[in-house]
Amino acid sequence: MAEIREKIRGDLLKKLQAFREMGINPYPHRFRVSHTLGEVVEGFGGVEDPGALETGGEFTLAGRMVSMRIHGRIAFAHIRDATGRLQILVERDLVGREFYNGVFKKLDVGDFLGVRGTLFRTKTGELTLHTKEVHLLSKVLRPLPEKWHGLRDVELRYRQRYLDLIANEDSRRVFLIRSEVIRRIREFLVERGFVEVETPMMQPIPGGAAARPFVTHHNALDIDLYLRIAPELYLKRLVVGGFDKVFELGKCFRNEGISTEHNPEFTMMEFYMAYADYMDLMALTEEMFSQLAQGVLGRNGVSYGGQEIDFAPPYRRITFHDALREIGDVPEEALEDEGKARAYARELGIEEENLASFGKVLGEIFDKRVESQLLQPTFVYDYPRDISPLAKSKEGDPALVERFEFFMACKEVANAYTELNDPVDQRRRFQEQLRERALGDEEAHRMDEDYIRALEYGLPPTAGEGIGIDRLVMILTDSPSIRDVIFFPTLRPEVAEKDEA
Repeated sequence: MAEIREKIRGDLLKKLQAFREMGINPYPHRFRVSHTLGEVVEGFGGVEDPGALETGGEFTLAGRMVSMRIHGRIAFAHIRDATGRLQILVERDLVGREFYNGVFKKLDVGDFLGVRGTLFRTKTGELTLHTKEVHLLSKVLRPLPEKWHGLRDVELRYRQRYLDLIANEDSRRVFLIRSEVIRRIREFLVERGFVEVETPMMQPIPGGAAARPFVTHHNALDIDLYLRIAPELYLKRLVVGGFDKVFELGKCFRNEGISTEHNPEFTMMEFYMAYADYMDLMALTEEMFSQLAQGVLGRNGVSYGGQEIDFAPPYRRITFHDALREIGDVPEEALEDEGKARAYARELGIEEENLASFGKVLGEIFDKRVESQLLQPTFVYDYPRDISPLAKSKEGDPALVERFEFFMACKEVANAYTELNDPVDQRRRFQEQLRERALGDEEAHRMDEDYIRALEYGLPPTAGEGIGIDRLVMILTDSPSIRDVIFFPTLRPEVAEKDEA
C-alpha cells in the first residue's frame, strides 16, 4: 500500500512540474470570484426557463473539483466551496483543443479551480455552468481519500481533520452546527445585558474547579504559571469591580484522562449575574436551551444515541439526595451515615479510601448510580457543602449549598451555584481544601489570597454558571464522542506516518 501511495504522489509531482514547464503557475496568488456556489444555487436552483438562465449573465466561481467525467470532446465536473456544490461543463471547442487536451484532462479530483461561464440546465435538469475559462488555483499532490467515497478510518479522521472535512459531509455539518450554537449563546446573553470579557489563560494560582492543571514556566519572571482550569475566580473579580453581568466563552485545560466525554483542552462558557441566585439561573438555562434547540435544529427535540430528548421546558428538578434515593435506589442508611456510605461505595467498586469527606463519597455514588439515568433535561440541586467549596450555603441547612448541575443525555452539561460571597467563610473553605490536598487530593482547591481580598471589597449577591460547549454540541449533533465535535482533539503522537493516499 505504501508503494502505491508513493507512486501516486510521484505521478502528481510530475504533473506539477509539467504544468510549470508549460508556464502555468499551479499556485497563483489570487482569484476574484463574483459569487459563491451557494449563492448561485440559491438564486437559480429553481429557475427552469433556459432564457432566464442565459440572461443571468456570466459568473466567475471557484472551488475544489470533487468529481470529473470526460466524454471525448466534453467533460463534466463538480466543484465545491464552503457554501455548496455545482456542476460545470467544459467543451474542447470552447476552451481550445490545446488547453483541453494538454491541461484540463490532466487535472485531478482535489484540484482547486477557478471557472467563468453562463448557466444552463442539462437534459437531466441539473443546474450547470457552461464554462468558457478554467484556471488551476491549487494543484493537489495527494489524492482525496477513498476516491471521494468517504474517510472511514476514525483515528485518521481525528488526526487529519482536513481530510475528514473534505470527505465527510456529516463532519462539516457538525462543525457548522457548533459554530451556530456558539453564535446563538453569545446573542442570547448579549441581548440580556451581559458583557463578554476575557480573563487570563495563564494563571499564577489555578482555581474555579476541582481539577489537576497543566503547568508551564515563565522565564523572564522565573515563575510557574498554570493553564486555567476555569475562568470563575477572575470573572467574579469583575463582578466585584462593577460588571454586574459578564460572560466568557473560551478554552479551559485540565490535566486529566481522555475519554469519549473528556478532552484535556475543551470549551467552556461561564456567565455571572449579580443580584440573582441559583434558582434564577435554572429559569435562564431552561430559556436558553429551549431557544437554542429551536433555533439550531428547528425543533424542540433531538435524537441522541437512538433516544429522543425533549428540550421543551419545564425541565425536571430534583434534589441531590432525592436523586440518590429515587433514581439511584441508594439505601437510606447510606445517605445518613458516612461509614455505611463508604461500605456501599465499596460494593459499587468505588475506591473510597481516597475520598476525604462524606460528601465526596456521596458524589462518587451519584456518578455511579444516578448520572447514567438522566436522559431528559434535569436539574439536580442542593449539593453537599464539602464538594462545593465556592458555593453559598443553603439557608436553613448549612450542610448543603445552593448549587445545581444540569444533565441530559446522561451527561453533565452545566454546573451553577449561588456564589459564596462571605470572605471569612471562603477562607475557611480554602483551608479545608488545603487539608484535603495535604491528604493527597491533587484536585483540591488552593488558597487564593487575592481572591479573598477581592471578596473583602464586596461581592454582591451573585449566581454563576458554566456550560460545557463540547458536550452540548455532542448532544445536538448526535455525536458519540467529544472528539467528533472538536476540530483537532488531543491524540497520542503518531508512531509512524499514516495517511490515506
